[in-house]
Amino acid sequence: MKLVTFKKNEQDRLGVKVNEGIIDIREALLSHPLDTVPSNIMEVIAGGYQAVTLLNSYINELKVDGDQTYLLAENDLIWGPCVTQPSKIICVGLNYRKHADETNAAYPEVPILFNKFNNTLTGHRNDIGVPNVTEKLDYEVELGVVIGKKAKNVSKEEALDYVFGYCTANDLSARDLQLRTQQWLLGKTCDDFSPIGPYLVTSDEIEDPQNLNLRTVVNGEIRQNSNTSDMIFSCDEIISYISKHMTLEPGDLILTGTPEGVVLGYPEEKQVYIQPGDEVIVEIEGLGSLSNKFVEESSSY
Repeated sequence: MKLVTFKKNEQDRLGVKVNEGIIDIREALLSHPLDTVPSNIMEVIAGGYQAVTLLNSYINELKVDGDQTYLLAENDLIWGPCVTQPSKIICVGLNYRKHADETNAAYPEVPILFNKFNNTLTGHRNDIGVPNVTEKLDYEVELGVVIGKKAKNVSKEEALDYVFGYCTANDLSARDLQLRTQQWLLGKTCDDFSPIGPYLVTSDEIEDPQNLNLRTVVNGEIRQNSNTSDMIFSCDEIISYISKHMTLEPGDLILTGTPEGVVLGYPEEKQVYIQPGDEVIVEIEGLGSLSNKFVEESSSY
């Protein structure tokens, strides 16, 4: 199942992608009420397999009814982040072999972890302001892993059983801020630095998260083009490792690293960072394409 979040009347709404478009679940519930059906993305994640099953059955009943007042076209949506309120956003640095090679970095012996915050979340087709405090804004296509069950001290063998689903993510990075100190946080946590979506795809639709093509396209030019098989630490290793140090909760988002092709990996004379007016598309096989245009940062709200 492909789940989406979109904005309506400045509120987050749950949508489900079907062949005909996007079903607005809250709108459908007005004319076809059913108390057990979850009405927002965090409820679905917390409800796990049972919630997805209920939602799927409800959608099948809607199709039989024939009413389409709740059906929306994707082009008409104001997209939100496909996960709206993760309690944690945990990122893995230097997790692709060729990316480590291009930046002349040694392969890490254990996962390099850092965090982001919810202020960084935004959605598909939303404009992103280039912060005035950076001159080196970089893109990073990444596989996002969304936890579906509380996980503590889980084994590598069982780790993927704790995954609710996967999404496409862009771990935007202000390189000059990131490398200003030994701590990367400042360069990773500016507003809207974690667009995710367009879909949260349930784990049953992804046969092997370690065999997914992923790429980045900037203004029509392919910049990153790789496969998750190049990860140093696989998704199950990452989940197990994190769970040994902290409890993972339903809705927690793990960004699993980026492959080669980032601006930072180019020779200095060829480094052209993201500028206002640029369009960046990151896409992962089976998870969809996430597109954002970059604009000048607003000075106030």
